[in-house]
Amino acid sequence: VMGGAIGVGVVAFAVARKRTRSFLGAEMKMPTARHIDRRLVLGSLAFGIGWGIAGFCPGPGLVALGMGEAKAAAFAAAMLAGMGVFEALESRK
Repeated sequence: VMGGAIGVGVVAFAVARKRTRSFLGAEMKMPTARHIDRRLVLGSLAFGIGWGIAGFCPGPGLVALGMGEAKAAAFAAAMLAGMGVFEALESRK
């Protein structure tokens, strides 16, 4: 699964670098940061710990939610809460 995701990502980023606008017309904003900082490490740790505790990664977690699994509903709610906290913290900057 990871190999497939990396392959798709490599192709997608190669295409995106050559474009100035997305397929829907929005401005392309490619990441420019190349360093590993505290924020990246802490965010990765939080993501990995949550993934490990829940037993789901986001894609299969949403599929399980669609299948009606109760654990997946708790995972999706926690994932959405985490995204909300991130957005709130980012907007304070």
